[in-house]
Amino acid sequence: MPTLTSYERFKRMYEHREADRVPILDSPWKETIDRWVSEGLPTRDYVDHFGLDLTANISIDNSPRYPVKVIEETDEYRVSTTAWGVTLRNWTKHGSTPEFLDFTVTSPKAWAEAKERMLQGGDRVDWAGLKQNYRKWRDEGRWLRAGLWFGFDITHSWMAGTTRILMAMAEDPEWCQDMFNTELDVDIAWLDKLWEAGYTFDEVEWPDDMGYKDHQFFSLDMYRELLKPVHKRACDWAHAHGVKVHLHSCGNILPLIPELIEIGVDGLNPLEVKAGMDPVKLKRQYGDRLLFHGGINAVLWDKPEQIIAEIERVVPEMKRGGGYIFASDHSIPENVSLSDFTAIIDAAKKAGTY
Repeated sequence: MPTLTSYERFKRMYEHREADRVPILDSPWKETIDRWVSEGLPTRDYVDHFGLDLTANISIDNSPRYPVKVIEETDEYRVSTTAWGVTLRNWTKHGSTPEFLDFTVTSPKAWAEAKERMLQGGDRVDWAGLKQNYRKWRDEGRWLRAGLWFGFDITHSWMAGTTRILMAMAEDPEWCQDMFNTELDVDIAWLDKLWEAGYTFDEVEWPDDMGYKDHQFFSLDMYRELLKPVHKRACDWAHAHGVKVHLHSCGNILPLIPELIEIGVDGLNPLEVKAGMDPVKLKRQYGDRLLFHGGINAVLWDKPEQIIAEIERVVPEMKRGGGYIFASDHSIPENVSLSDFTAIIDAAKKAGTY
């Protein structure tokens, strides 16, 4: 088969058709790229350097647009606020998830103010960037992804706090439903504007981590009541426009997979192995209905012999009949050297070639 464009590869994978090779789409931390540059990577554009697959992301800012500022900065960490009203601390020299220190949206009353800010006017899409780049992206054969920002994970981790939202899902479900739906309402309003302006795309994708090691954050019944209807609205919008649906959900979400298939999710990421997700079993059970993205155990990425063996075991199974995109089951941390990553990509291309 001749070499395909990235767009053609992704399209075939979603259609459960084989291609020249599986697409490769992963996310190294900034600190990981810093390390690679220090070890000889000639450019920060690792996608081009390694011949990985070309994508482009269209973002929507549906935040309440609270002031963003740095409160404290040392040689070790930075404390800052976000547009979602959260105060967090990040390491300055190392990559990690942030420490969440404080939240603005702590009650239905505080949410009412945030909601009003989210529904205010003003552009929430980078029109200038789209005008400059869109045609080039299409000419380059990129796969275009529109990012959404809504649901349980966004609300608890980036706006209101985990314990608060888990308690509210049990004690004040109407409040949670209003937050989930409002977030999506703003997203869809801007998706409509993008589409009407001629800026079409190939998939919508959003993160909604609903699990952790071996378990989910809430029951199947609670998912069906509070989240599933909102997820379905996003799927319905996408499919009405001929667009694929890609969900990122960390953790063990095995009981939710049939529900996701039912509402029309087309692709699932990241298949977190250490949480209890077995990508090969998932492929055998659901591979005719879901595209899988990820499933290569991130714990092994700095162990050359083990990760190569894992790739050689998993990828040939996952690529059968299409429906697979190669990636780690999380992201690429800074303990992965340039030489190790080079070997991983070589192995992924070899194992992923049809």
